[in-house]
Amino acid sequence: MSFPFYIACRYLFSKKSTHAINIISAISAIGVAVATMAMVVVLSGFNGFSDLVASFFTAFDPQLKVVPATGKTAPSDDPLLTKVRQLKDVEVAMECVEDQAMAVYRDKQAMVTVKGVEDCFDSLTNIRSILYGDGDYTLHAANLQYGIIGIRLAQDLGTGARWSDYMRIYAPQREGQLDMGNPEAGFTADSLLSPGVIFQVKQGKYDKGYIVTSIAFARNLFNRQGELSALELRMKPGVDIGRAQKAIQAIVGDRYKVIDRYEQQADTFQIMQIEKLFAYVFLTFILLVACFNIVGSLSMLIIDKKDDVQTLRNLGATNRQIQQIFLLEGRMISLAGAFIGILLGLLLCWLQQTFGLVRLGDSSGSFVVDAYPISVHPWDIVLIFLTVIIVGWLAVWYPVRSISRRITND
Repeated sequence: MSFPFYIACRYLFSKKSTHAINIISAISAIGVAVATMAMVVVLSGFNGFSDLVASFFTAFDPQLKVVPATGKTAPSDDPLLTKVRQLKDVEVAMECVEDQAMAVYRDKQAMVTVKGVEDCFDSLTNIRSILYGDGDYTLHAANLQYGIIGIRLAQDLGTGARWSDYMRIYAPQREGQLDMGNPEAGFTADSLLSPGVIFQVKQGKYDKGYIVTSIAFARNLFNRQGELSALELRMKPGVDIGRAQKAIQAIVGDRYKVIDRYEQQADTFQIMQIEKLFAYVFLTFILLVACFNIVGSLSMLIIDKKDDVQTLRNLGATNRQIQQIFLLEGRMISLAGAFIGILLGLLLCWLQQTFGLVRLGDSSGSFVVDAYPISVHPWDIVLIFLTVIIVGWLAVWYPVRSISRRITND
């Protein structure tokens, strides 16, 4: 044990001539602990919402998606895509045609995204787990085309889980000019029947704006014969998705992009990450303010120990060692606050996960979850601990160094 560290420990736990110094030191540690605890709880709350959103996407989005790097579509018989389909790690490969259109049912209409898929869509995703109604998963039968719509779109159009009439779908024609005298001639129109089910992803993007139908219907509507918007993939169990993504990207080169579930919803997750970053920055400023309390307690300690400083100098202690004594004490206070705050934060997170203490509403079922979701990520705890240590050490370094230098020079 070094000499400055030994003396700093004695000063930290020993009684001072002024009792207020002990109280201020305790308050300083509590302030750091509270700020640290807040960082753990708030960041874990953001993680909880992010994980919750990600769990909703898994029922609709494929594990990997190969999309054209430029343009909307690519030839479905591209040799590169054929090579991807034939990879041994690929369990299901499905062509998809997706574009914007307008849905009209009786006197109501809405802008939608028509997603044309192959029959293996229910094997590619967990679509069956989010279907509601008295019908079944059906995309086509003979020459009849069916459409499965989101629950909020069903509410907006007034269809319910099963509609009796045809739903008309309009898409602008790819070629030619619009004749204002006959605007309907500029659109391709087709009709869909109801299979008696609707889906609920619990995300507005899908529930309010998506219609899942057969790829033949979508190709005919958008005039995309022999083309695809994306090749959607499901890998075999046990396959590392990140490694498979890199391998497929190496095959397709610059002509295509291979994106995972998080990249497919990049806008949503980027917004959540930005919000989390701003919360982290604001809480760091609060932590910095709390650390300045340590400076006050150390300043009083330095003045209280002025005679001890002179004694230590007479015993051979250098000015640098004396400065280190008070710097180490400040750092030990911030370290104690970090440990206490992290433990309290983890305890609160566990209580919220176990008992749901903070609820989203009074009535059960009003929200997707009844209580605020919490998810503790180990790397966040490491980041918080390092932040507290660095901020605490920097906050005390210059003021303590300046005050102790004046004391030792007297």
